[in-house]
Order: sequence, then C-alpha cells, then structure tokens
Amino acid sequence: MSAIADTWSKVSVFFSETRSELKKVTFPSRNEVVSTTIVVVIASFVFAFFLWVSDMVIQRLYEGVLRVIGV
Repeated sequence: MSAIADTWSKVSVFFSETRSELKKVTFPSRNEVVSTTIVVVIASFVFAFFLWVSDMVIQRLYEGVLRVIGV
C-alpha cells in the first residue's frame, strides 16, 4: 500500500509544482504578437527571395558547365 501512497504523493507534488510554474507564465501583448508576426513574415519573404536567386544562379552555372563539357 505504501507504493500507492508514494505514487499519490509524487503526483500531488507534480501538480503543485506545475501550478506554481504556471503562475509565472506571462503572455505577450497584442502589439508584441503583431510586431513579431510582421518580422517573421518579412524574414520569410527575404529568405524565399534569397533561395530563389541562389537556385537560379546555381541552375545557370550548372547549364553553363554542361554546355562547356558538351553533354
């Protein structure tokens, strides 16, 4: 029976600590969410453009190499 009591004690401590940690959580304001979302969207477009340009350059280089070696 002590195993059950020990398990219940551990579960009780777990939930107590969880509740204590959840009290420390702070949620961002609406302005913070909007501003960070804008940063993420802009960064995504910048990286997409960079990858697109890189892909075009690599493709042209590959085609040039194939033309030079005559394949």
